[in-house]
Amino acid sequence: MAPVVQLDSVSHTFGDGPSRKAVLRQVSLRVHSGELVILTGPSGSGKSTLLTLVGALRSVQQGSCLVLNHQLLQSSDDTRNVIRRQIGFIFQAHNLLPFLSARENIEMSAALSPDLPSPAQRRNRALALLDAVGLTPEQDQLPATLSGGQRQRVAIARALAHQPRLILADEPTAALDRAAGHTAVELLRQLARERGTPILLVTHDARILDVADRILRFEDGRIIT
Repeated sequence: MAPVVQLDSVSHTFGDGPSRKAVLRQVSLRVHSGELVILTGPSGSGKSTLLTLVGALRSVQQGSCLVLNHQLLQSSDDTRNVIRRQIGFIFQAHNLLPFLSARENIEMSAALSPDLPSPAQRRNRALALLDAVGLTPEQDQLPATLSGGQRQRVAIARALAHQPRLILADEPTAALDRAAGHTAVELLRQLARERGTPILLVTHDARILDVADRILRFEDGRIIT
């Protein structure tokens, strides 16, 4: 089976002229269905830039970047939109909408799924995911009334609501204590594996490295191990 993510010799720079800076240098990697791959390394080593390229949030400058069987090098806006709709994003700042309840935040993501055309179906999906992350009693609460760990669990449920084919997570445990962070990532891995969904996760958090199938270390824009 072809990899869900297949990068070959991907390079990326920021700036022009004397201020031009290479942030990725000839990066190649594969991510297969059901895998949890962690990218780690010092700040500024290119991890988050790589995630934005894979997530079609930034244009690929050089190299082959195949994501979900779509080539992102010289891709159109329409192609990038198609890819983004098939990805679940999780960030350090969970980015929950503060004026919507936990359930409503998940329902908004579920609306991206063509398999859930009715509000009742989207509500049922949200309730099932809230049960899976242990937050059924908090379904009507606003994000501000939830703990950091609870908000991140809502963000995980939201990322899974439209049944994405790939999950990208950028520092999802940075604002959590050890127990909450480990619980959140274990839960993410469990729910994603049930669906065969691969996860590409960027972190500085050494406390969660044991949940990975593979760990790739970045330095100076390159994968060194």
